Parts: sequence; C-alpha cells; structure tokens
Amino acid sequence: MTIVLVHGNPETDAIWGPLVEALGRDDTVRLSPPGFGAPLPEGFPATYLAYRDWLADQLEKIAGPIDLVGHDFGGIHTMNVVMHRPELVRSWVSDVLGAFDPDYVWHDLAQVWQTPGDGEQSIESLLGGTPEERAAVLATVGVPLDIGTHVARGQGPEMGRAILSLYRSAAQPAMREAGRDLEKAAARPGLALAPTEDTYVGSLVIRRRAADRAGARTEVLDGLGHWWMLEDPARGAAVLTRFWASLD
Repeated sequence: MTIVLVHGNPETDAIWGPLVEALGRDDTVRLSPPGFGAPLPEGFPATYLAYRDWLADQLEKIAGPIDLVGHDFGGIHTMNVVMHRPELVRSWVSDVLGAFDPDYVWHDLAQVWQTPGDGEQSIESLLGGTPEERAAVLATVGVPLDIGTHVARGQGPEMGRAILSLYRSAAQPAMREAGRDLEKAAARPGLALAPTEDTYVGSLVIRRRAADRAGARTEVLDGLGHWWMLEDPARGAAVLTRFWASLD
C-alpha cells in the first residue's frame, strides 16, 4: 500500500509533516505540483487540466495500490484524476468537494487572482518580501510559524505564475462543468473531509451534496479549518486510518 499526499496553494509539501508523523507509516509519498515547491517546467501551462494530467502521470510511476489524499487545489487535482482515471487508485480523500458543486462561488481571494491586473498585484504582495515575512503572513491564516517558514522558502516567482494560471483556468464555469463527472468518482471508495471552519470551499450543504454525488462518505471535522492537518494532525491521522481500515 502507498499513501500519496498532494498539497495545494500557496503551499509546499511541508504542510504534511505533522500528519505524516502522526500516521506513523513508512509508505507515504508527497507529491508537489509543478510551481508549488517543485520546479515549473518551461512550457508547462499550469492549468487545472494540465495538473490533472501531471498527477495521473505521477501515479502511474508509483507502486500501488494507492490511497490518494488531496488538500486544497491538490484535492481538486485528486478529484479530476479519479473522475477520469479511477483505476490509478485504490481510494481517494479530498477536502474540496464543494468546489465541484453547481452553486459553488470562488472565494474572494481566488476571484482577485482571476482578475487581470488585480491578480498580479495581489501575488506580488503575497509572495514578496523575505521568507520570514511570508511565514508571518501564513501564520495569520492558521499555518504554524515553523511550518510556514519551510513553506515560505519554497515560494517565489514560479509559484506566483502558477497560481495565476491555475486559478484563471479554473474560473467558473470551469469547475461547474468539471463537476458534471462527479458520479464517476464513485468507481473507487472516497472520503470527503469537511472542516467546519474552512471558509474557502463553500457551505457544508454543498460539500455534502457533492460528496453524495461522488459516492463518498463525509467526515465532518468540527472546529477545524482549512489547514486541518496542521491544527490537529492526530485527529486527521485517526480519520484517515479509520477510512483505510474500512477498505481492507
């Protein structure tokens, strides 16, 4: 068995450190999408479909069976893969199912990034300054300073370009249209994580609705926010371990 973890934006694989430790397993693989803690190859379009194909290619190279876990945009990449290439995984976990619901509206910051000019200014502000300054900003939204410091060292111009391209490619109606295939994700067992304090991925109502369409069970994480794996890694590990055990 191999656990594959895929993070999102504006992150690096450092966000998984506490969860990996809490899981206590030696079969975890962390994949960093191009531009997000990994080099952004010249010519890589950094669209949500390009990242879907990137992830599928990476999974083909990993010995299975694979239990895939995606967070934030990594969760969107996860869903896009399992909707189109379910045979690549044994199971999947995502914390952003709401993004595929027809009623989902991108959060305010995403809409800024999707706006030419305003997006460039926002990215310059977000990713400018020193790593210490960027880590301090991350701390204000729930990323512990020690983890944020590691993340900040992986941020830079490549990540900025990737963010703008990715979010603009996924502007509505793109996610709404992608969500038409949600039922196909039911080909493999799925778990939808729903932290109650996560304000980025829509209401619990639309998250549950999308999970039901994808044939997934929903695990509500009361009191946890967007970075649930950092806020309470032991609880996150327990939820994941229980789900995987149910598949055996």
